[in-house]
Amino acid sequence: MKYIKAHKGSAVLILIVIILAAVYIGISIYFSSHFFSNTTVNGEDASFMTAKEVDQILRNAADSYVLTITDRDGNSYELIGADFGYSYTLSNSSKTLLKEQSGFAWPMQISQQHELTLDVSASYEETDAKNAISKLALFDTDSYIAPQDAALTQTEDGWVITEEVMGTTLLDSARQKVLDCLNDGTTTLELTDEDYENPTVYSNDESLNTTLSQISKYTDTTITYTLKSSDENLVIDSSIIQSLLSIADDGSVSISEEAVTDYVQSLASTYNTYGDEREFKTTLGDTITIGGGDYGWVVDKEAMVKQLLEDLNTGGSITGEMQYSQEATYEGSQEIQDTYVEIDYSNQHLYYYKEGKLIVETDIVSGNISKGNGSPDGIFKIVYKQSPATLVGEDYSSDVTYFMPFAYNVGIHDASWRSSFGGSIYKTSGSHGCINVPASAAKKIYKNIETGTPVIAFYRDTVKLTSENAKVSNAYSYVSED
Repeated sequence: MKYIKAHKGSAVLILIVIILAAVYIGISIYFSSHFFSNTTVNGEDASFMTAKEVDQILRNAADSYVLTITDRDGNSYELIGADFGYSYTLSNSSKTLLKEQSGFAWPMQISQQHELTLDVSASYEETDAKNAISKLALFDTDSYIAPQDAALTQTEDGWVITEEVMGTTLLDSARQKVLDCLNDGTTTLELTDEDYENPTVYSNDESLNTTLSQISKYTDTTITYTLKSSDENLVIDSSIIQSLLSIADDGSVSISEEAVTDYVQSLASTYNTYGDEREFKTTLGDTITIGGGDYGWVVDKEAMVKQLLEDLNTGGSITGEMQYSQEATYEGSQEIQDTYVEIDYSNQHLYYYKEGKLIVETDIVSGNISKGNGSPDGIFKIVYKQSPATLVGEDYSSDVTYFMPFAYNVGIHDASWRSSFGGSIYKTSGSHGCINVPASAAKKIYKNIETGTPVIAFYRDTVKLTSENAKVSNAYSYVSED
């Protein structure tokens, strides 16, 4: 009995071995004509497939071929193979790959990954393919954005480095890369900077940043000048200084003397009050507009150019004063205050105020209008005082006791040869241009008046002054005879 049981046990074991061997051999035979699981050929799943089936899948893959191109900004574009007759020609059947597969090794290989490659050659209509490439927005040359170098740019807020523009202009080699992908059957292509025309200067360029640093050295400066001709100060900050800089081709920064000269000229145009029109309230109570004359502030341009250049090169926070080649009697916007001489030519009357008090009021005889000797109108100042004085002209010489010139050689003086003043005498029997006043009035004015005192002289009616003294003194009503 024991022998029979042992015999039966051995038979079962042999049977199991035979069955396992049969299964192993059967599966090995299967994998001699089928690919292992987890197998891909040219990226296509070939698990448990025959070579014929894989060959067909590879051919079918060409029918659905799509090349996805990604530009450097991450935008994707697709080339569809069907648009240009794309197909594959297999250099060999998948059988060559299957022959390299050992079916008897299936227990060890079946769970592993197998990525196989079979050489294929793509064929397509080349002209159609190139047309398809050109139709992609990526290769639309008309819409290309050219690259731009980073550069220094002057803005309202100052000088800044404008960042480079990478642009979208592709090199010809990028098209060739696409064709290479088509030929190789590659399905993705990522373009990088090497495929584009790129800027040659970037915002991190050392030279640009060095230049910007030099600019900042100047624009960090603030200069404040006090103004005698205005109620406000002049502040020269970065918004102005940036326009005064000169940047050479090598990036070096300096102050442009030409720009500073032009700027100082603009200051003179703004703050010069010489000859400006002004509103003036007369003793009679009305307000007139009078300009011309030589009274007012004149900026010393040469001195200011020199001073501004020095201050800009010194840098930092600087205070100083505007320099003038001519000054008015009073500082600030109110250049005529409570001490002045008012000469009303039309009414032939003179008023002299000192510190708001009327010191002298008198009739006068001014320049002879009918002979072209009308007295200059405008805003002037007493240039000097002389007592006695001899007045000499082309055809006359007159001795006076008190002479106070204000417009070229025209001044206020006594006229002992006259017995009457005022009215319309000046129209036909007036002076050569000076302001004749009674001796007592001349004496009192002379005694009280100081040089630099403003003189406001005006006509209420329209006149045309053509004399030399009217021209030289910048008379408001001067008209050239030319």
